[in-house]
Amino acid sequence: MAKYLAQIVVMGVQVVGRAFARALRQEFAASQAAAQARGRSGQQSAAASSISGMTLQEAQQILNIATLNPEDIQKNYEHLFKANDKSVGGSFYVQSKVVRAKERLEEELDIQAQSKHQSQQKQENTET
Repeated sequence: MAKYLAQIVVMGVQVVGRAFARALRQEFAASQAAAQARGRSGQQSAAASSISGMTLQEAQQILNIATLNPEDIQKNYEHLFKANDKSVGGSFYVQSKVVRAKERLEEELDIQAQSKHQSQQKQENTET
């Protein structure tokens, strides 16, 4: 009886181990595919974050922007910049964060535009 129980346990461990290994391989393949899909624009965005010292998410939070829309960015920037002017009792630190956030979001818009332009060129090249 103990022999059969041990065999069942060993078989169960083998099945679970194979399933776990397969899941890891699939996850790794999906991760690789996602990285390739992000490609160059993802690398540029990471570089922009490191240069500006501010992540895209942080910049969006500062300017209260959900989507990258140039009009919303400019409108929120102007409002927050004026509201934090030192002459009206605002904070120069917060005002400088608002400026950096706007710069970071504009940089991201440029990266996305470049990426879109490059993908259009690739598509045109493959069609000809």
